[in-house]
Amino acid sequence: MESNNRWILKYVLLMIMCVKCLSADATLEDVIRKSSRVHRNFTALSEFRTINRRVLPDCSASSPNLKLMVNVSSSNSSLSDDEFITVTVSGVSRPSNGDWVAMISPSNSNVNTCLHSELYYVQTGDIAKLPLLCHYPVKAQVMSNDPNYLNCKSKACSGSIKFHVINIRTDIEFVFFTGGFLTPCFVGRSKPLTFSNPKRPLYGHLSSTDSTSTSMRLTWVSGDNQPQQVQYANGKSATSVITTFSQDDMCSSALLPSPAKDFGWHDPGYIHSAVMTGLSPSTTFNYRYGSDSVGWSEQIKFLTPPAGGSDELRFITYGDMGKTPLDDSQEHYIQPGALSVISAIDEEVKSENVDSVFHIGDISYATGFLAEWDFFLSLINPVASRVSYMTAIGNHERDYVNSGSVYITPDSGGECGVAYETYFPMPTSAKDKPWYSIEQASVHFTVISTEHDWSQNSEQYAWMKKDMASVNRQKTPWLIFMGHRPMYTSDHSSADKNFVAAVEPLLLANKVDLVLFGHVHNYERTCSVYQNQCKAMPKKDSKGVDTYDHRNYSAPVHVVVGNAGFTLDQFPSSVDNWSLIRISEFGYLRAHATRNDLSLELVTADTKEVKDSFHITK
Repeated sequence: MESNNRWILKYVLLMIMCVKCLSADATLEDVIRKSSRVHRNFTALSEFRTINRRVLPDCSASSPNLKLMVNVSSSNSSLSDDEFITVTVSGVSRPSNGDWVAMISPSNSNVNTCLHSELYYVQTGDIAKLPLLCHYPVKAQVMSNDPNYLNCKSKACSGSIKFHVINIRTDIEFVFFTGGFLTPCFVGRSKPLTFSNPKRPLYGHLSSTDSTSTSMRLTWVSGDNQPQQVQYANGKSATSVITTFSQDDMCSSALLPSPAKDFGWHDPGYIHSAVMTGLSPSTTFNYRYGSDSVGWSEQIKFLTPPAGGSDELRFITYGDMGKTPLDDSQEHYIQPGALSVISAIDEEVKSENVDSVFHIGDISYATGFLAEWDFFLSLINPVASRVSYMTAIGNHERDYVNSGSVYITPDSGGECGVAYETYFPMPTSAKDKPWYSIEQASVHFTVISTEHDWSQNSEQYAWMKKDMASVNRQKTPWLIFMGHRPMYTSDHSSADKNFVAAVEPLLLANKVDLVLFGHVHNYERTCSVYQNQCKAMPKKDSKGVDTYDHRNYSAPVHVVVGNAGFTLDQFPSSVDNWSLIRISEFGYLRAHATRNDLSLELVTADTKEVKDSFHITK
């Protein structure tokens, strides 16, 4: 995991040094042509994820009668905001397992030739040949997804596949390739398709602004650069503040250009944010957002969380979600469990059992392929538009070489926290200081960034120390500490000993009750642990549920809950004695806090079964 990333970085830096000292007879290709295994880690493992590293000849002569037809729901052939469309390829001379269709956006992207600078592609894999596919496809499908396609025996075969398309504002087109993902060969393309309203306000999501719960922030995306409004609470309104970001805001390196800076870039449009004030805690309101000129969202019912100091809170937390395509597409990064997890949480929100959600790092996994933020925002919208959706930053949002992150890995793909902080404005003190605290009912949440300096001389450390020391335990008896990278995990390579040494004493000194982390893609619960030693063990209550008695406080309970979408990690055969429960299934942690009891349950997404439950009592 992270230790592997450090090894990869060392390899890349060594490679770059080798590039600088190439002899006259050597080429860059000689140095790294066998480095595909290393570089694929940057964009993960599938053949599709290294598509930008493939030679792209022209095979259009092989099917001179080829046509790509797109069937959309609108009568004027424009695309709606969210629909499944059918792409039909006809006139194929020889159907093959290697035939596939890419969805490209914007439609004027150059898919025929690419930059002839090898260094632009070091990060994505094998650079044995040029030119390559310039613009990374948003998604792609093999034609064999149509079961009849390969059975065709005529000289002009056809096949149809369905794509899920959402409004990403820029025109799209579909391009037909043969030769598979490893040796793609361009055959033909469709006509560009436009969205019926590229300026439509979409993907609204809520977050809390403070601990009073009398105001809520709504953030949404639009192609419109003019102020819009949120209308709420039967007559109130607030005007949006608009922001965006560009390729110039993305991180990169002269010798290691990032996807966000080049082939993974997609225009994010304009991000609108408005604060609804004058609300009441634990109360349901309606809102809509948009403008008369570009349209309005539907009316949405939302619930404000309970104010800090009140009695009861129901919240859900998880990390490492990402997104799952709703069609049969390949994408740059797919998190197979995300759809089942967010669907299960949606049911909980609909049943009005959830006051707020905390997503603790590794949010969309866009990692420099910016169109994937829109797909993630669309996926979480049914939940995030109705309850407070709070986040913490993770390595796949922040880390990049020479960016100031603690961990010098390419994990953000060059986003360096810019996209994350724009889409998810939290109640932080300043830009690129993504730590904050908030109180809801009987809980004080301290939310940190494990990707920013947490050493004892750092600004974040001073903030953590002051924040936790200032908690009024009469008002909020529970203190929960959240971040992305864990202190205790059976995957020891993912626990930074320096982080533990610096920050763990603060947890003990301030009697933190519960520590929640992600990053490792499974679920693991500890005893009351400090410095790798169990200071207390839970006892079974009358129902056989593990109960930690914090009237006699000894140490925090740590839980890793990074099982919300990314491919699951398995556990080693040998584990430490502080590890009590280990589960490798997709799910989320459901919590119910009163003033005297903090009850938590691991819920599996597919079956809604509770696989682990425990209490902490005061």
